[in-house]
Amino acid sequence: MATTVPPNDDLYTNPNDEDLAIFRLIWLDASVDENRNTEQELCSIINNLKKFQNLNECQQYIEQSTQEDRLVLIVSGEMGREIVPSIHKLQQVIAIYVYCKDKKGHEEWIREYKKVNL
Repeated sequence: MATTVPPNDDLYTNPNDEDLAIFRLIWLDASVDENRNTEQELCSIINNLKKFQNLNECQQYIEQSTQEDRLVLIVSGEMGREIVPSIHKLQQVIAIYVYCKDKKGHEEWIREYKKVNL
């Protein structure tokens, strides 16, 4: 069954996915709109997807979430270097995944953050 994907950074909700309803997936990447196939795959797995291209807007969204929220962040390597230090300790952020082509270039800085995975 095909899933419709919104054209911008609006919150996407898949009404057929009850299992992951407690999680919100946040995707921060300057070129997030260029990854449509990945976006469609994510939308078929998780109930909520919120996309950001602006680091400050994303950080504000995360910080304004309640501690009861369960946020999973997918972030590009360069933006990850900037945002992870300020949001890593927030209770609502349960996992961070760095999505990049240069894994070796990011292995060292992520070591100090337990929630971050490559």
